[in-house]
Amino acid sequence: MSPTRLRSFAAAALPLLLPVLLVLVFAMHLRSLQQFLDFSLRYEPTPPKLVVPWLIAHAGQRPLLHDPHVIAYLALPLFLATALMLHRLGRQRRPTASTVACAVTVVGTIYLGGLFGMWTAFYDGLAHVEPRKVDGAIATFAAMTAPHGAFLLTTTLAKLAFVGLALQGLVLWRRDLRSRVASACIVAGSALFLAFWDLDNWMLIGSLLLLAGLAASRPVAEPAGAVADAR
Repeated sequence: MSPTRLRSFAAAALPLLLPVLLVLVFAMHLRSLQQFLDFSLRYEPTPPKLVVPWLIAHAGQRPLLHDPHVIAYLALPLFLATALMLHRLGRQRRPTASTVACAVTVVGTIYLGGLFGMWTAFYDGLAHVEPRKVDGAIATFAAMTAPHGAFLLTTTLAKLAFVGLALQGLVLWRRDLRSRVASACIVAGSALFLAFWDLDNWMLIGSLLLLAGLAASRPVAEPAGAVADAR
């Protein structure tokens, strides 16, 4: 495979890999079909008094990559690849709007990295707490994940990643059916993330919509872009 074809293949495959990995992440959170079909409208976190003892009891029994937070954390560069791909398509007709939307996605991805980094550190660190110190670990975990202060700030700013993707999806809107499908799927998928943050079944569906939208967005402006790049 020539370097040019290799770059083209990577540019086409990397953005699609993001929603595929997100589907895996949220599927790993769900333990049964019944849990997937429980479409709650409000997130109710698992009490720390259940989370912390379970992590301590299973310390060393699960490889690090079995934690879905770690997979999501390692997949963060794919957000940037996706943002750049959408910017390359959107800038052909709406350069300013595409640039602003891409910037919002990139900024949000920085804070999303902080959020996933915190959850990864929380879960891995708690697994190594001595069982006799479980009460202190529970109190610490409850305080660190309470919806206020730095945790709330990081969570709120992390949502900008999906605000940016939604804006980039809107930039793709054109008159032809394929571009409208791509735009609608990306916007709808991002909206599900924003509306149902931390609800894994809703976000799994949002990931599938992102996958459909990103797959459909490839041909939206590719012929014209390919000609321009060739020149």
